[in-house]
Order: sequence, then structure tokens, then C-alpha cells
Amino acid sequence: MHKAHFLFRQVFKFPSLREISRYSGKSGFVLSLREIRPASDMASDGSFGEMHPKDLRSLIRSGNMHGRNTSGMCKGRIQANIAIVHKSLAQDFEKFCQANAGPLPLLYMSEVGEYGAPPLAEDSDIRTDVALYSVYRDGTLTEKVGDLSEFTEQLKDMVTFYIGCSFSFEDAVMSAGVPVRNLEQGVCVSMYEANIPCHPVGPFQCKMFLTMRPIPKDKLDVVYRITHHMPDVHGAPIHIGDPAMIGIPDLTADHVGDIVEFQPGDVPVFWCCGVTTQPSVQSAKSSLAFTHSPGCMFVADAMATVPTTTTTDPADTPKVVQVSQEPLLYSVASELAVDQIHRLEKAVQADPGRRGISDLHIPGELLRCVLSLSHASSVAIITGFPCHTELTPPEENDGPPGAVAMAAMLQALGKQVTMVMDASRLQLMRDIVEDCVQTGVLKEGVSVLPYPPTNGTAPDRDSALQFLTHDGDVSRPRYDHLVAIERVGRAADGTYRTMQAKDISSLVSPIDQLFEVANEEIPGIKTTGIGDGGNELGMGRVQEKVHQYITNGPEIACAVQADYTITAGVSNWGGWAVAAGLYVLQACPIHDRYLRRAVGFPRDSRKPLGSVPSLEREEKVMSVMIKHGLRDGMTAELGLVVDGLQFGTEHAQIMENLRTILGLD
Repeated sequence: MHKAHFLFRQVFKFPSLREISRYSGKSGFVLSLREIRPASDMASDGSFGEMHPKDLRSLIRSGNMHGRNTSGMCKGRIQANIAIVHKSLAQDFEKFCQANAGPLPLLYMSEVGEYGAPPLAEDSDIRTDVALYSVYRDGTLTEKVGDLSEFTEQLKDMVTFYIGCSFSFEDAVMSAGVPVRNLEQGVCVSMYEANIPCHPVGPFQCKMFLTMRPIPKDKLDVVYRITHHMPDVHGAPIHIGDPAMIGIPDLTADHVGDIVEFQPGDVPVFWCCGVTTQPSVQSAKSSLAFTHSPGCMFVADAMATVPTTTTTDPADTPKVVQVSQEPLLYSVASELAVDQIHRLEKAVQADPGRRGISDLHIPGELLRCVLSLSHASSVAIITGFPCHTELTPPEENDGPPGAVAMAAMLQALGKQVTMVMDASRLQLMRDIVEDCVQTGVLKEGVSVLPYPPTNGTAPDRDSALQFLTHDGDVSRPRYDHLVAIERVGRAADGTYRTMQAKDISSLVSPIDQLFEVANEEIPGIKTTGIGDGGNELGMGRVQEKVHQYITNGPEIACAVQADYTITAGVSNWGGWAVAAGLYVLQACPIHDRYLRRAVGFPRDSRKPLGSVPSLEREEKVMSVMIKHGLRDGMTAELGLVVDGLQFGTEHAQIMENLRTILGLD
């Protein structure tokens, strides 16, 4: 039985395509040999655009189309990339396509020795119906040929794969009012080898090739939503923003195709590219294999169609969100997920203590923070507010529970988690972490490090740089994100103060330096501050509002900023909201595909469910806090009270609200 999966999309059209001669030392992938004339140059009457594919294939068989770019020919028909491998490799290559559906969307897989493709075209012959073929021997491109007739005997033992053609969505994009710059400029789209590995299967493994199109910032939602619904032509983008983040240091160097010029307001947007077919075939190093030559596609009879309507389901409607400016990064989630995270943010703005925290709120910060954390691999969490200067330990019980909640979810998502603490209370935090592991709140231990280090290093900017990076190299950060929760922050006069303006500087290490150095010198590290009074690390972005709205504001306001500033009625609630927001994202298929770059398979959305904050889990955490003497910051009570609020009433209500938003209670 024929194995076929196909959605019919519009054929790609662009006025020129260059077949580039290139050797990449990174992959050993060779792309081709010479300039190809655009299809529009080949007939003055424009008949190629209106020609039936059967007639075009007949013309190709005659030898009159040798090496011709098929762009713009047989408008409205499917065009396909081609890969032909020995039957012994066919099952693995099929699985390779399935495991890498973004770069290798499989339209049709032939039977062994089958020259036609019945679901795509009548009377087709893969030996003769492509204008130029690439021939690979032992993984090396050895020649280009106009037909494969001389290989008829070998082809009897081979299988042909028809792979969805890149550029097929461009007409749909232009019809929606989105400019396609390479078409405007009359050049081929730019293609790059990224540092994104395809999911390996058997002997097939390679890095992914991507196409890049400059898209106006205000059109990102439109272009993402259109291509999201066209998975058989590579689907939605897999990266929006700084090319260096995916291993492309320079858009003008080491590329395939042409340089496409940006216009003011454009953002680089990257899609999976069918050029990936060729290094993947090469990687198997089989004695003989074939692909089409870039630009010389198989043109099918089947009509390519574009969806005339798209879903209004918010769970299947993408929303593009700018996460950071330096480096430039956008991420994506469904409208449903975005709405849930906004509701989580609103829920923790409850202010039963009447501190005026709502006046400090920056809308949308929770969403940007959790998107950044979702892209991170390594996260350092900082907490500790020693407000009880006459007690041992002096720590309050707001902050550490929220830190544990975030750590638990980050662990469940496979992130590396570290905690940073004052050296004088380092063992306290290590004991808390150990007990949280014993109670099952944390699935494994968390490294707790002192800052400044206990090796006698002076707490200055250089020591902060060494702590945050490998060998002081800002291009090699140890962490992708620093999160401070209820961590006392340095005021403008250099002191550290409680809400009552009590100076507690003697109990505080200058961990603020980590934020300052990360913010000013290490673009690869993002910072988040979570607080409930304005005197916490990271609240520097709302310093003036703290002066205006918070009691003792001018004395206590933290002067150190963070990239993301999250306010909450109680800081622990902010930690819960971050953990809940991360859970929302990992359960969102749209975000999941973007995060894994459309390679591999969807993650199990149920896996982190046990790490979502719940009343039962937080009661266990609070029992650990009581065991180690952490007290309420307002009353100094040792019990189920945080910031003067009873855990079983006010805190439980917030927890119920958060879980209701997640649909868990």
C-alpha cells in the first residue's frame, strides 16, 4: 500500500534562484555549482506559469529544461523536494522524516522500485521528471545529471521520498498583506545551516537548514498564524530574533541563496528548510543516493491549496510575544495559554496587606518572564530576607517557599537549577533543600552556592563576572536566567532595609552585584525580581513608584533593576505564579513545537503535573520552614502564617484561584 500524507498548498513563486557553490566545514554539506536562470527568463509569453505539469514533465524529459529552476512554473500545483535511498535505508528515512516533521514534511513515500507517485501525479517518472539531480556516492556529492535513466537497475532497489516544498506559503502570506522581501527584491530567499540538530534515526543525522525572511514587527502574528496552518510546507517559524541564538553569527556570511535586505522595523524570522533533505541523505554515507538539485523541484499534478479559513479556537491560535530586546528574542504560545498566564498574574495582585502593591504592577511581566525561563537551560534562584535581626535564624518565611516552588517546576521541565545564598546562612538553605527532597517536594537536590564565594574572593564586579560565567567570558554564561524572590535589595544609599526602614545591612551579602553585572555586561543572562513591597532585589524598575506609593518608599526602595519585575501581594504567590505559568507553557502544543524547533516529538504535558503548586505541597514546604525556624516577617510567629496572613485562609484562597485558572481544581 502506498504511504502518503499530503496537504495541498500553493506553489512557491520567486523571480530568481541561485544554486550556490558552497562547502560547510561544520557539516561537510556541499551545495552546488552554478547560476540558474529564473523561470521567468525562459519564455517571453509566460507559458510556463500556465503550463500543465504533465506537459512540463514531458518537456523536462526531452532534455530542454536541463537545470532549469521550476519556481513559478505550473502555478497552483504542488512542487516537492526529492530524496532517493536504498530500500535497506527506507524505513529509517521514513522515521527520520516523521521525527523531523518541520524540515522534512513527508508528502509521499514510494514503493520499492516505483518510479511514479500516483497520489501526486499521473504518468510521472522520477528517473526523468526532475530538471537536475544530485548524485551521492558514499556520502559525497559526485556529480549532477539531467536524468537518472543510467541508474535504472539500481533504482529497482530504491525508494523515493517526496518532501514538502519550501516557499509554498509565500503567496498566502502576501495575500494577507505581509511583504515577502526576497520577492520584492527579486532574489532567492536566504538559507543557513543552524546549530539545531535533527532528531537522529539510524544512520541519518544532520543539522537543520533554515530559510530566513525579514518580516515587519507588526506582521509577526499574521505570518505565524498563516504558516501554523500549513504544516506540509514546513509550518510556522521555529525562531524569531537574534540569529546568533541558533548558531548563525552573521546573516551576510556562510549562507545559501541570496542576501535579502531588511527594511526599517523588520525582524529576522526563520523557518525549517527542505535543503535539510540533502545533508540528511549524505549523512547515511550509502554507496548510492539521489536528491533533486536545489531549485529543480518535482512538479506534481495535484493542486496546491491554501486554507481559506483558520480556526478561532484560542488553544490553536498562536500569539507572538517579544521576550527581550538584547538579545532580540520572540517566543510563541497559544492565545489560551497567554490568557491563562495573564489571569495568573492578575490573581496574585490581591493585596490583603494593603501595601499598595497594585501601584507597582507592570502588566505582562509574568508572561515575558516565564517565556524567558522556558527557553532557559540553567537558572539560579536567589532568596533571603533577614528581617529578624535578634533571632536565629533571622530569615522570614516569605521567599524560600516560593523559591522551592519554582525550583520544583524547573526541575520537572529538565532545567538545571542552582540556589544562591549568603555564606552566613548557606547551611540553612542547604538543609531546607535536603528536607524538601526528603518530603518529595523536590525530585532531586539543588546545588546551593554562596556569594561571594567562601574562598576569600572580594565581592566586586570581577568576582561577580567569574561567578556568572566560565572563566570570565561573557559569551559563556553559567546561567541563562537569575530569579530573585523576596531577596532584600540595595537602596539608593547603599543600605538594605526592611519595610519599616530598619537597616539590616550587616546581615546581607552584596548578591545584588550578580544582577548588576548580568544586566550590564552579559546579554545572555536575563534577570527577574519578585517582590511585594518594593524593597526587594529587582524592584529598581519601579523605584519611583515605590517612592510615591509605598510607606517609607524613599528610604527602602531597591535601586537595582531586573529585566522582568513581578509584583504580588505576597512574594511566595509570585513564585507560585511563575511555576504555574511554566506549567501552562509546557502544556501548550504551539509553544512546545517552537521550543523544540519542530524536531523530535511533543513532550508529555502530564509529566510536570505533580510539580504544580498545591495546598498539600505548600503545607509540606511550610512544615520544613517551621522546622528550621523561619518565621513570619510581620509577627515573628513560628507557624502557618506568612506576612501576617493565615496559611489556611488567605494563602489557601490564592492557591485555589491559581489552580482553578489551570483547570486543576
